[in-house]
Amino acid sequence: MIIIKSASELDSMRRVNQMTARVRNAVAAHVKPGITTQELGDFAQKLIREAGGVSAFYGYYGYSGQICTSVNEEVVHGIPGRRVIKEGDIVSIDTGIAFESFMGDTAVTVAVGAIDPEKQRLLDVTKASLDAGIAKAVEGNRLGDISHAIQTVVEAAGFSIVRDFVGHGIGRDLHEDPQIPNFGKPGRGPKLRAGMTLSIEPMVNMGKNKVQILDDNWTVVAKDGSASAHFEHTIAVGKTKAEILTLV
Repeated sequence: MIIIKSASELDSMRRVNQMTARVRNAVAAHVKPGITTQELGDFAQKLIREAGGVSAFYGYYGYSGQICTSVNEEVVHGIPGRRVIKEGDIVSIDTGIAFESFMGDTAVTVAVGAIDPEKQRLLDVTKASLDAGIAKAVEGNRLGDISHAIQTVVEAAGFSIVRDFVGHGIGRDLHEDPQIPNFGKPGRGPKLRAGMTLSIEPMVNMGKNKVQILDDNWTVVAKDGSASAHFEHTIAVGKTKAEILTLV
């Protein structure tokens, strides 16, 4: 069942997602050569605590990080640890916060210094695919319209959509109905209604779309070792235009 949020619930979603976006931006700005992903996680924990929230990820099905930090070939769910960030890396910062009984969720992939032009194109295309998907999050459209818009942008650029992991509804729970694949046919799936809140999150590989999970049971990597990018906004479906709740 897809939950339609009331006006007061949407206000709560705005508050937590603005908080989440501010932490995302601060952690992303903290990324630099020589820092470890654990230091990024510790920094995020400090910011979340100061904001009055708690990590939505920590302890979720046993996840041990405050945020997810995924570097280069790591697609999603990288656990902060000893990995040292280097010049030329790309780093995905996925942040989730629980506050006043509601959830925020957002991700961005950032360049560390000067990066390979093809990596930069990967970031640009992934962000553009997210924008294309959000543009379809309008009352009367179908869920498949979001999925198809994302897939079209990515594949036209010669990159691959990760199909094993998807976006999702969000609200009082981090993952609510519906699941939102980043590929599919337009005009299919549930009809969108104003007040639905969705986390749309394309995960895009420079090479092939096959992935595998490492021995830590969380970190997802591109099976061919190619670079991967991940962008995510939480939005509210609108009557004529989506409201991006994680835009600051």
